[in-house]
Amino acid sequence: MSGERLQKRLARAGVASRRAAEAMIEAGRVTVNGVTARLGQTVTDADDIRLDGQLIETDAAPKRTFALYKPRGYVTTAADEYGRRNVLDAMPAIPGLHPVGRLDRDSEGLLLLTTDGDLTLTLTHPRYGHEKAYRAWTEGEPDDATLQALLDGVDLEDGPAKALSVSPARDGLFIVLAEGRKRQVRRMLDAVGHPVTRLMRYRVGGLWLADMDVGEYRELDDRDLRDLLHPEQTPPQVWQRQWERIQRRWG
Repeated sequence: MSGERLQKRLARAGVASRRAAEAMIEAGRVTVNGVTARLGQTVTDADDIRLDGQLIETDAAPKRTFALYKPRGYVTTAADEYGRRNVLDAMPAIPGLHPVGRLDRDSEGLLLLTTDGDLTLTLTHPRYGHEKAYRAWTEGEPDDATLQALLDGVDLEDGPAKALSVSPARDGLFIVLAEGRKRQVRRMLDAVGHPVTRLMRYRVGGLWLADMDVGEYRELDDRDLRDLLHPEQTPPQVWQRQWERIQRRWG
């Protein structure tokens, strides 16, 4: 009987992302066959795995993934010590549903939530390089030299950062990144002298915010997931239509 790492099993069961599952194990919240689990141990389908005493079913429910237009003022952490509104408050109560990555409290736009831990890892690990695209409104209007500086790269406290692409917009710009460090767009624009006044994410990978309204969510189907993970397979004319829609709405 083949086994797999415990944190992967928890993620596959939709309990949380793999990284969050690792934290649960390290906190002593997980048991295997009645014994407190250790990080990295291997389990099989025959093992009794429990989180906070609740049995984790080996035959997990079908994975579900949603796109949400996150409103400003909502946090994406699993729990908030200050009692602020959480993105899960805007979603149906689905066991194991968790946000994919971050979108800070003061930002808005496209946020993915899923019960699929493997999908979370694929979308958040730097080695996969899934693009994230934003519309930023700024103090002052960035000129051509500023746009070029963002493409060339700026120095942040956690290392250099550069945009994949930038284009001007009214009172700000559009910017695309290949990574998603904490508050990265805001810090990059601070570094070039144009602090952000409003920030909206309109694309992750090949999935676009499209015509969703603030607070609206929808469940993704197989085609959406393919677009999300494999944007290179989207016909150029479809991509162009989506971009034009974003420009009309927020340009």
